[in-house]
Parts: sequence; structure tokens; C-alpha cells
Amino acid sequence: MQGRADHMDSHLVNEDLAPVRTRSWKWFDYVSLWMSNVHSIGGYITAGSLFAMGLPAGDVFIALVAGIVIIQVICNLVAQPSFASGAPYPVMARMAFGVRGAIIPGLVRGIIAVGWYGIQTWLASNAVLVLLLRQWPGLAPWADVRLHGLLGLSALGWGCFMFLWGLQGAVFWRGMETIRRFIDWAGPVIYVVMIGLDGWLLWRAGGHVSLDVLGTVPQGMGARMLGIINATALIVAYFSPIALNFGDFSRYGISMGDIRRGNFWGLPVNFIGFSILTLLTIVLTRPVFGRLMVDPVEVVSQIDNPTAVALGVLTFVTATAGVNIVANFVSAAFDFSNLAPHAINWRKGGAIAAVGAIVVTPWNLYARPDVIHLTLDILGTFIGPLTGVLLADYYITRRGKMDTSALYTANPQAPYWYHAGINPVAMATLLFSVLCGLVLVFGPVFSPVRNLSWFVGFSCAIASHVVLSRLWGRAGQTPALASQGRPVIVPAPFSPRGDD
Repeated sequence: MQGRADHMDSHLVNEDLAPVRTRSWKWFDYVSLWMSNVHSIGGYITAGSLFAMGLPAGDVFIALVAGIVIIQVICNLVAQPSFASGAPYPVMARMAFGVRGAIIPGLVRGIIAVGWYGIQTWLASNAVLVLLLRQWPGLAPWADVRLHGLLGLSALGWGCFMFLWGLQGAVFWRGMETIRRFIDWAGPVIYVVMIGLDGWLLWRAGGHVSLDVLGTVPQGMGARMLGIINATALIVAYFSPIALNFGDFSRYGISMGDIRRGNFWGLPVNFIGFSILTLLTIVLTRPVFGRLMVDPVEVVSQIDNPTAVALGVLTFVTATAGVNIVANFVSAAFDFSNLAPHAINWRKGGAIAAVGAIVVTPWNLYARPDVIHLTLDILGTFIGPLTGVLLADYYITRRGKMDTSALYTANPQAPYWYHAGINPVAMATLLFSVLCGLVLVFGPVFSPVRNLSWFVGFSCAIASHVVLSRLWGRAGQTPALASQGRPVIVPAPFSPRGDD
């Protein structure tokens, strides 16, 4: 940060929030990022939970692909401003919400990241639990929450949870470059296990595959379309947190071309391949085991070979840990650091997230399909509006222009200061859009479409932010479009040498 501190206020910046100096992420790093995200236990269980909606396998597959294409588009849009400025999401939020007001969206995103960090850690710890019980059945009493439990989790469950909690923290503490190298192999290796698992299931099933085992409920065309839309919305809600803070990773990209290429191969292409393997695994569990299983660890644990079980479980754990560190630990670290940059650095922000992940008792948030869907609906209620405000402000209100240095100053004459450093337009938009989403989720009359909370919040945020920004300007106030007499600065293109 040397040489830039003269125009940056110390209470708004630290080494982690400042524009990056060196960029090293190539297209395959982004492919690996998405592989870790998609190939996690949480991603598998979320996809499997869609079958609980009674949809045919073909409809579920359409929803999976449609949802991931929407996420690809959102990620490419979110990537651009952070790539141009080199700043992470909570700093970019200052452009729309004001340099002080950005604390609110950063805090909201940080809290969501804490919840997801806990959920993914718990899912991965369950895999370790299954492995321990498979190898040492005598531990079963310690896995019974009724005999040895605390806050809804067994003693052995607590031990596994804390083991994964500490392991992920150790990787995070090593820094962003270690994280990049970790996900470069953590994501791709899961394909080896998935292909091997499906081969074993096919052998046990005599090579016969039938989608009829899913036992779907007969529905009319209208109901099926609504089911596809709802399922698509749930997929969007699941991946929306990392889409919102994708700028935390695009800032390290060598070029936007690399970022878009990585998103293409890592999202639709990779996701289609993984979805096919997931669908095949699920439908094969009925003829092989006599019941459907949507938990990949449960399936792996049924293999006769203890060594194969151990390798399979540990691979899923590794992939889940990879996405957890990237999607939740990193984003929460930046978000909490933004609360008080002079006092909280990236590592301290991560430590806050880690402690919070224990407090939320995540095993109560993702235990059954109905609970999973409710969690995703509430998640979409907050993430949708935050994404809508970010994109509407940058692409529509400001037409893709920004002053990077103004993101780090509390000068009242700077373009992102507004009144007391808070943009009332963005705050009003966020509040209105979140309320619309909450009404949809908890209003009984809207129960058939409550899964659309992300789309409702996103659409309301874009429309209301654009309208309110123009009305605010016409009223003679400081509109979001103005820069108060200062020139709007578009950062120079990034040089591969690492120059900012």
C-alpha cells in the first residue's frame, strides 16, 4: 500500500481491502473454484433435495442447467467492477451505499457467509463421522445425540465438526495463494471418485438404469413449469452468495477473458457433467440399496472395501472444505474487515467468521429438504436485493464508470460520500426489496412461489434503485449518478506485470 496511502483514509483501508498489486489467477483457477463449489457435499445434497419436490428427472435437470446459467451471467457482471478496480466486494459496495453505508451490506453478507461456513463445515464433518463409525463401530454410542449430545449435536459430531473447523482455518491462515493452490486440485479430484462410484453402482445394478425409481408425482404442464421455475430459483439461491462476492476473486484475475472463460467451463459445462453423475448416482441407489439416497457420503459408506470408503469420504470432505474456505471464509473475512479496516484485517475477519460458525449451530439449518429450501428462500431474500443494487448502480445509474480512489476517502466532496457517508437511495431500495422477499417467503398466500424470493428481491432492487436515483436527482439532492463536480475516473486497464 506504500505510495497510495496519501489519498486513502486509514480508517477505510488496510492491506487486504486496498486494490491488489499482483494478479495471478488464470482461467483454470476459476474452473477449479467452481469445481470445489459445485462438487461439495452441500451442492450434491441441494441438487438431490430437488427430487423431493416431485419433479421428473428431466425437469430437475432443466432447472439445474437454467439456474447455473443465470449464476454464470451474474458472476460475469459482478466480476467487471472488481477486476477494473482491484477491490473486493465490501469496498465496491461503497459506490452504491456510500463509504459508511457499505458497512450494512457487508455485515449482511458476512453474517450469511458465517451461516454457510457453519453448514458446509457440518456437512463435511458428517462425512468424517460416517467414516469413523464405519471403521470403529464401537463409537456409535458417542454419535447418539440422546446419549451424549449438546445443542442438538452428538459428542462425536462435535469432535468431527471442530476437527474440520480447525483444519479449514489452518488453510485460510496461510493466505490467498495457498487457497488458490488448494482448490486447483480439490475440485477436479472429485470427478475421479464420482465416476468410480457410479461405475461400482452400475456393476451392482447389473448395468440397468431406470429413472422411474424416483417416484415422481404426476402433474399438469402448468404445475410442472412452476416446479421447474421453483427448482431453478433454489439453485440460484444456493450459488447466489458466491455470485454476489465474486469480485473477491475476479480482482485477482489476469484478464476478463480468463475470468469469463473460467466461468463458462466451471459453471454450465462442469455443472452439467456433475449433474449427470449426481442424477445417475441417486437413481442407482434404489435398485442397489432398496431406497433413494441423496447424501453422497451415505452412498460411499455402503461400499464393501474399507479403503475405497475412506478415499471416497475424504475426497468429498476435501472438496467441501475447498468451497467452504473460498465461498464463505474469504468473503466473511473481507466483509468483517470492512467494518473497521484500521482494527480488523483479513485474518481477524476470518477468525470472527469461524467463531460465528459455531454459534449458529448450523446442523439445525440444513437437516431436511423442507429446512434446506426454507434456508435457501431466506438466503435469497437478502442476497437478491444486494446483488440487484450493486449491478443497477454500476451498470445503469453510473453506466460502468467509477472513481477508484473515492472508494477509500471520507472527503465530503468525493462522489461516494453522500449525506454522512450513506446513500439513502440504496438503503431505501435494500429495505423495500428485502421486505418484498420476506412477504413472499412467509405470506401463506404466496407459498406456491416462495422459492422465487431471490428473483423478486433482485428485480425489485433494480427497478426501485433506478427510479429512486432519478427522483433523488430531480429533487436537487445528490443523485447516485453525480460526482459532485469531480471527474469520473475509469481505471486504466490492468497490466499483467502486476501494476495497479
